[in-house]
Amino acid sequence: MKKPFERIPTVSQHPNEAIRQTLLQFIGWLDRYGETAYDHQSFFAGPIGGRAKALYYRKPLLGTMAVAPMIFCEAFLPAARQSFWKKQRFPIADAHYAMGFALLAQVTGEDKYHDRAVHFLNVLEQTRCPGYEHYCWSYPFDWVTRTGVMAAGTPLITTTPYVYEAFAAVQRIDGQARWLEIMRSIADHAIEDIKDRELAADIATAGYNPFDQQGGVINASAYRAFLLTSAAIQFGRDDYRRIAERNLNFVLTSQQSDGSWFYASDEVRDFVDHFHTCFVLKALAKIEALTGHEGCRKAIQEGVAYYVRHLFDDSGLPKPFSRAPRLTVYRQELYDYAECINLGVLLRARFPELDDRLQTTLDDLLAHWVKPDGSFRSRRLLLGWDNVPMHRWAQAQLFRSLCFLFAST
Repeated sequence: MKKPFERIPTVSQHPNEAIRQTLLQFIGWLDRYGETAYDHQSFFAGPIGGRAKALYYRKPLLGTMAVAPMIFCEAFLPAARQSFWKKQRFPIADAHYAMGFALLAQVTGEDKYHDRAVHFLNVLEQTRCPGYEHYCWSYPFDWVTRTGVMAAGTPLITTTPYVYEAFAAVQRIDGQARWLEIMRSIADHAIEDIKDRELAADIATAGYNPFDQQGGVINASAYRAFLLTSAAIQFGRDDYRRIAERNLNFVLTSQQSDGSWFYASDEVRDFVDHFHTCFVLKALAKIEALTGHEGCRKAIQEGVAYYVRHLFDDSGLPKPFSRAPRLTVYRQELYDYAECINLGVLLRARFPELDDRLQTTLDDLLAHWVKPDGSFRSRRLLLGWDNVPMHRWAQAQLFRSLCFLFAST
């Protein structure tokens, strides 16, 4: 098997100097702005928004009236989110910043970028979930969902694998044993604290958190499958590999006949959106790169064919949904741009249509999404822009994706 290092493909036709300048301007903005920010969920993270969202899930008609003011602000007054909740630090964002700076350290050889990556790892050590033996991470707010409230401090399998990747990225540079020990602890969390629901002898869906007994969220199983596949190779653990294979089989068998994946297999959350599709395809691409898994290769082919045809608009730009769960109050999302770039670089030169989408997305990003202060716009609304910078949504993800693209050139 190959070593669990992320493959950096070779590309040649992107405007590398423009990307470099964009990254430098962004780093300058990050230095000035700081490492806490408002969030996509700020409207619903506080007590008022949280109760309104919970009511929406319990009694949709009455709840629609309760959440309407927040949805209106989201669509027309995005800066109003600061009236609903506070700035916070997000582990998933810190992990992406660590990975981005580690990539810059690799490609430039400059110690300052390695030092910055280590800074974010030190922060992540301090912000791990309290009360758990193994290292794991969560959202810093109470997250109201259709299935209940995930309290702040609840470990999420959709966050923790990014932190694993962040520690792995820095460990590849400096070889520190303490990073490896944290990575081992993260993998142990993934098998000991996250539960499986068996669907067949070789298929199991992973829980979203330690209290989720049902599972069914496709990207959650994809994340866990990748984390444990990587850790199985890194630490020579066959038990990691066996669990990863069961989760991977769930992801592969959940793919629809048209190549898409619903968000979940519960016949309720059957929407298809841009960045969750990218999450699944990214995990499969990384597992395929590590193992040569034939099932991943076939699923990637069919998934990319769906992705390039149904999750981009007539101009070739990322669109949020191909199958929407509700009314969409925006046209484009920064998160979709970030994940399109990540996926495009991972699969570079394998799918010509995907290469075209990557180029079109990058051109539009550099032309229209970079703000004068160096940060990025968050959303292209139906009228105007959401210019509130949110580390988790998705300043950090976009920074990491541009660093990945820059390193690949």
